Amino acid sequence: MAKKDLYEILGVAKNASEDELKKAYRRLAMKYHPDRNPDDKDAEAKFKEAKEAYEILSDAQKRAAYDQFGHAAFEAGMGGGAGPGYGAGFGGASFSDIFGDVFGDIFGGGRGRGTRAYRGADLQYNLEISLEEAVAGTTVKIRVPTTEPCTVCGGSGAKKGTKPKTCPTCGGAGAVRIQQGIFAVQQTCPTCHGRGEIIEDPCPECRGQGRVQTHKTLSVKIPPGVDTGDRIRLGGEGEPGEHGGPAGDLFVVIHVKPHPIFTRQDADLYCEVPISFATAALGGEVEVPTLGGRARLKIPAETQSGKLFRLRGKGVAPVRGGAPGDLICKVNVETPVNLTEAQKDMLRRFDESLGGDHHRPQEQSWMGRVKKFFDDMRT
Repeated sequence: MAKKDLYEILGVAKNASEDELKKAYRRLAMKYHPDRNPDDKDAEAKFKEAKEAYEILSDAQKRAAYDQFGHAAFEAGMGGGAGPGYGAGFGGASFSDIFGDVFGDIFGGGRGRGTRAYRGADLQYNLEISLEEAVAGTTVKIRVPTTEPCTVCGGSGAKKGTKPKTCPTCGGAGAVRIQQGIFAVQQTCPTCHGRGEIIEDPCPECRGQGRVQTHKTLSVKIPPGVDTGDRIRLGGEGEPGEHGGPAGDLFVVIHVKPHPIFTRQDADLYCEVPISFATAALGGEVEVPTLGGRARLKIPAETQSGKLFRLRGKGVAPVRGGAPGDLICKVNVETPVNLTEAQKDMLRRFDESLGGDHHRPQEQSWMGRVKKFFDDMRT
């Protein structure tokens, strides 16, 4: 019976990254773990299958062997003189030689390929901007730490007048080959840590690193409509690579500062508008702010506190396109404070003049619900 493809078991493409492999395995492990599926032999088998697939594909050396030879790479019979067809199929090479070629291509060294180049790490910069800047867009200057070649040693890491020496352990390959039974495994050289060179007399300026810490100023264009959590990628502005490798990227993460008037929810803006008791009762107009200037909000008579009014198109145009959101104003009826005795007397007479319950429908409705609540408690 033919064995299943390991990539198909995990449900990933053959060029899947380490993170994609890990996410796929975690998803399957959570689904088929025996603790979650007691007495389910089929789930247990799928869990073991996913685990074995991940153990091979998450190991760079085993994955390289599997990609080249398939399941045969892990069969005990495969090796020099292990049976008809194997020796002839690989030109008489032993299994150790085959693995040496595979891992030599991946890690470099062992055959004069030199030290492997490494891409620099990606970096993150947290940028605070105002709501106005986020809505309208802007360009800002940021100052970020970086490294540059040491001018004293010219980037070699060795003291001026000296040079790095070829590592005697790996011969400059940066890796050493270890024979483990039928396997030949390449590992990073323990002496030079993969550099292929050792520095006996390091540069005092950079302490043998070949690079020194400094800062650089970058211009970041903020597109209109960004919100907290959005990221802007600056390619090649991350950590420099090693041994000629490309630099990583810099990700600028947006954080919008709290606004004294507006709050934002997706494309909509919200604000609270205090109005007087007289305006709420009789109606009128109030001036409200928008990010584009002033606007007039018409308040109908008998408006209750908490009522929402919508100003179409006065919100935010989304950064990924679409119609602008709205400005939603919540009116709050403000209770007068610091009243004089004359004003208090007028309010008492006004309250007495209201008389019937039809002037306070919400109060009467609420009192009715309260009365029913207590009646139900007694029954």
